[in-house]
This record gives sequence, structure tokens and C-alpha cells, in this order.
Amino acid sequence: MSTACPFAQEFPRRRLGQVIAIFAKEAKYDFLGRLRLPVYSVSTILFPVMSYVLFGLVLNRGQRNEGVGITTYLVASYATFGVMGASLFGFGVGVAMERGLGWLQLKRASHMPPLAYFGAKVLTSMAFSAIIVILLMVLGITFGGVHLGTAQALRLLGTLVTGAICFCAMGLAIGAFAGPNAAPAIVNLLYLPMSFASGLWIPINLLPRFLQKLAPVLPPYHLGQLALSLVGGGRGAVASHWGALVGFTLIFLGIARLGFQRDESVNG
Repeated sequence: MSTACPFAQEFPRRRLGQVIAIFAKEAKYDFLGRLRLPVYSVSTILFPVMSYVLFGLVLNRGQRNEGVGITTYLVASYATFGVMGASLFGFGVGVAMERGLGWLQLKRASHMPPLAYFGAKVLTSMAFSAIIVILLMVLGITFGGVHLGTAQALRLLGTLVTGAICFCAMGLAIGAFAGPNAAPAIVNLLYLPMSFASGLWIPINLLPRFLQKLAPVLPPYHLGQLALSLVGGGRGAVASHWGALVGFTLIFLGIARLGFQRDESVNG
């Protein structure tokens, strides 16, 4: 029977403890696999961190934008940029490669619970996102004069890590359609322009007017504004930004479903 799930089949009944153990092991090995892959772990973490050091701590230190110190502004915006990258590359490239190599078919044959594979990748993306956000906050507080209370820092961390789910869904949609060779290029073609147009590199009010009007139709804009709202900046209502992220997530999941349905029909 053709379905949208790449692991659709009859599964043996398991106790809750067994299911938790399966999820935990899958998440552990997915995280370790990503950690041991320098092209993912090193670049994903260092790109936003080095960008913050250069543009926040070296070139623009002491400047302000709309009442917020630029070192504080860029902690929020580059953290959003890092979360987006960790999720898109972890899901978009990871799923595309494993799909192309037949790894998904092998997982399907192993009677793995359907959500374990995807849940592990979400947790891995959220873990790398948390590492990036924490590193940027530490740099900002230590060297950039950023002032964040404990509760404020925890809210910022929680918001950005939760927001990673939207970009996991976006990556899943890419991975469901793209081949292993095309996925990295597609991710970069979306990741970098969307980051710029969403005000993650340059404050949104300094962008050309047509980009300011375009930004609200891009997912990174909404997560960026949520992050900025926690450090004294941000535009628009918090609820509207969360609503937009939920809407984008559902759209991306629907696109991914179509991709997996296509694979099921092709593979019989």
C-alpha cells in the first residue's frame, strides 16, 4: 500500500520503555554522526560564530540600531542564522543523501518506529542550534558588552531552539525531493539569500525598501524578530510571528509528504 511515510508498514507492539530506548539510541548516533562530520559540525558552528566576531565584535562594535547595541542585535540575528543553517543542512542534505543511498529503505526494513528517524534528526538539529546560540551569547556577554539576564538568556535559547523545528520541516521538504548531489546547492541557494533578505546580516531597517516588504514572507524573518523582541528590538506582534512559523512548518511538511508519496509510488 502506498503512503506518504517512508517507513509505513506493520510494526510490532513495544513497551513504552523500548520505544524510548529506540528513540534515544537513534538520536545519540545521529548526533555523534553529525558531530564527527567536520563539513557539518565545524562549518555549521563556526560560520555564524566567526561572522559575529567579525561584524559584531570587530567592525561594528559600539554602534547601535533602533536603540539596540549592534553586538546585542547580532547575537539574536546571527543566532537565528545559525539555527537555520544547522536545521537546513542537517535535514535537507542529510535526508537527501540517505534517501539517495538507500538508507531510508534499510531503516524501513528494520521495523523502526516511523518517528524515530525524523525525531532523531530534529533533536540533533536542536542540539546544534543550542550550541550555536550559547556560544554567541557567551561571546556577546564576554567581549561585546551584551547584557542578558538569566531568564532573558533562557527565553532566547528556548525561542530559537523551538524555532529550529520550522527549518527542520523546510529541510525535510528539500530532502524529500532533492538528490544527494543537488541538495547542498539547493540549501545554499535558499539559506544565504533568505538570511540576507530577512535582516539577519544587516538590520532590516537598513535594507532596501523592496526587501523590507519581502521579508515577512520569509520564515527566517519571523524567527529573527522573535529573537530580537527578547533583546529589546523586534517588529510586529509576537503571536503573529509564531503563527507564521507554524504555518510555514505545516506547508513544508505537506511538501515533504508529497515527496515521500512520489518515492513510494516509484518504488512500488
